[in-house]
Amino acid sequence: MKTHPELDAQQLQALEQKFDPEMQFRPVVPPATVLVRGLLIALSLFHFYTAGFGLLREATHRGVHLAFVLGLIFLVFAATRRGQSEPERSSRWSPGGVPLLDWLLAAAAALSVLYIPWIFDDLAFRVGNPGFGDVLFGSILLVTLLEATRRSMGWPLPVIALGFTVYALAGPYFPGLLKHAGATWSQMINHQYLTSQGIYGVAVGVVATYVFHFVLFGVLATRIGLGQLFLDIASTVAGRYAGGPAKVSVFGSALFGMLSGSSVANAVTVGSLTIPAMIRVGYRREFAGAVEAAASTGGQITPPVLGAAAFLMVEFLNIPYQNIIAAAAVPAFMHFFGVFMQVHFVAKRDGLRGLTDEEMPRLKESLRQRWPTLIPLVLLISILVSGRTPYLAAFTGIASCIIVGLTTQVQGNRPIQWFSLGLLHGVLALIVFVDWGQHTETIKLSLFTLGVALWWALQRWAQVRGRIETGVLIEAFETGAKYALAVGAAAATVGLVIGVVTLTGVGFKISFIITQWSQAAAGWTSMLLPAGWASMQTLTLLAALIMTGVVCILMGCGIPTTANYIIMVTVAAPTLVQLGVEPLVAHFFVFYYGVLADITPPVALAAYAAAGMAGGDPFRTGNQAFKLGLAKALVPFVFVFSPSLLLVAKGFTWPDFVITFTGCIVGITVLAATLSRYMLTRMQPWEQALGYLAALCLVAPGLWVSLVGLALMVPVVIRQWRCRDA
Repeated sequence: MKTHPELDAQQLQALEQKFDPEMQFRPVVPPATVLVRGLLIALSLFHFYTAGFGLLREATHRGVHLAFVLGLIFLVFAATRRGQSEPERSSRWSPGGVPLLDWLLAAAAALSVLYIPWIFDDLAFRVGNPGFGDVLFGSILLVTLLEATRRSMGWPLPVIALGFTVYALAGPYFPGLLKHAGATWSQMINHQYLTSQGIYGVAVGVVATYVFHFVLFGVLATRIGLGQLFLDIASTVAGRYAGGPAKVSVFGSALFGMLSGSSVANAVTVGSLTIPAMIRVGYRREFAGAVEAAASTGGQITPPVLGAAAFLMVEFLNIPYQNIIAAAAVPAFMHFFGVFMQVHFVAKRDGLRGLTDEEMPRLKESLRQRWPTLIPLVLLISILVSGRTPYLAAFTGIASCIIVGLTTQVQGNRPIQWFSLGLLHGVLALIVFVDWGQHTETIKLSLFTLGVALWWALQRWAQVRGRIETGVLIEAFETGAKYALAVGAAAATVGLVIGVVTLTGVGFKISFIITQWSQAAAGWTSMLLPAGWASMQTLTLLAALIMTGVVCILMGCGIPTTANYIIMVTVAAPTLVQLGVEPLVAHFFVFYYGVLADITPPVALAAYAAAGMAGGDPFRTGNQAFKLGLAKALVPFVFVFSPSLLLVAKGFTWPDFVITFTGCIVGITVLAATLSRYMLTRMQPWEQALGYLAALCLVAPGLWVSLVGLALMVPVVIRQWRCRDA
């Protein structure tokens, strides 16, 4: 699988727009083309500037971000699917191919958002006693926000938000425990609009402060060639073995997931190279697509750049981001290990070959050409681990990507290139690491201006040319902003759900209901089990976990991971905490099951994107991807009952970690062999039955239950060994 040709940015973007509904923009014509592009670039520049030179006041920062996002959604997303694909001609009623109504909605949304920063100095006097203007602008924002979310993400999330809104207004009419005093429209707008408990809450704050920057970093890192280097490394490590392209897909997705944080982007970028190669060596189309989809969902759980939900955890739990990175490391490894082992056993079962020498990339040549692209990632990780803010780390990574992209070439190593690379990184170090006291912002801006001037001089007089042109850099800033639109609208809409929960107290009621149902289920289960096998507390927690996981998957069928995580953390995680689960563990459980929805039919975006590229049936691809990702479904249960697997959870001990980790490795291997119906040779039905039971025992925390799992596998291993050459 030769991967030397650089991934074409326009081709990858076209694939993402084809398979990801959040990237399906309507075509516009001048003058709207120039305006939309300018606003997208301005949004990226705003976040780049504030990350490096200082955030604005909280309400202002969130307001500017949300005004850009909602205004742009009405310009780039049509009201109907037909409008997304068929461009309109520019006319009096449709300037730039955008209907006049959409221009008005964009202006209304932006103004209603910016109203809060405008009145911020008087906001404390208005909370609890909103005036006519407050209610008017709040109502406009509520309506335009729901419509913007519908356009960019579809109906499910707006319907959920509307349902919660109706619940807040019609509280006295609900039965039993769900009944409450109810709120007037004015009270609702007051809570959702004028306080930080609703639309302007933590979800929008995290997207505006952290998520956007890391998305932009991932886009730039891919453009300068880091993604290609990762794929070449993956091909060299795994490509020559049985079923090589599929193993390359797993390794490549794991490495690319460090940059992306998006399942669909991961599937499209890596899958555009690995899926055709998998089909070429003999994998079925559905299986080829499923491998890429299952591996790509790991992008949201792979440090250091996890999905948006990981940054929300920082705010919800008030813990450093490096703790989230440490906690995510082992479960992420388990996910990729599970997919890899199934791929391996299927390749052995079907006799699939690896890559030939002609198909393998030359790693030495790739490293020689692309090693500078590792500099931004090393800097980003170093700053994250040092304890500095994530947005400063992202700013450093973005700036380093720009420097590497504009000063180094794929071919050639002239001394002037290394001089310019080192000089500009030196200026960057002065901006990032030195505290200049009272005049910090002015001095940093002066240094940044100096850096730009030095680059211009080096390019003009010393003929320094980079691996990307300035046009590619501008396109990357534009694309990074596009990624932020849908997630920005989703974060604000989820704020409506959180607002209703805090306004009505329904979260405590839902927690009580879940606890009651879990206790009832535990009572029924205890009657079927031998005495002493499990305590009522353990069975109750297990029932609550199963219910929470199922709801996460069902919710994820219609809404993105970030929105799913926020809703479930609000209404379900408190239940798990009440049952004795540490908050960090409870949040990770919800997070992982929300991610699993990307490969769970009937709405599995990553699986559908991979199926489209493989030319396979989407539903079968989704089913196969879920099967490949079963390790991700089991591991969250493991770290709930053995938190040591998360490394930084309370109660961590090395003996507990070693026993649990070893049991998971062996159990996942057994599960992969059983699902593939092959270990050393094809498995018989009785071997599969023992394999499933043994896998569950092995992954279950505890030494004795793991030993039981090993004992169950003894007859299977003996028979497999004896028949391996038959």
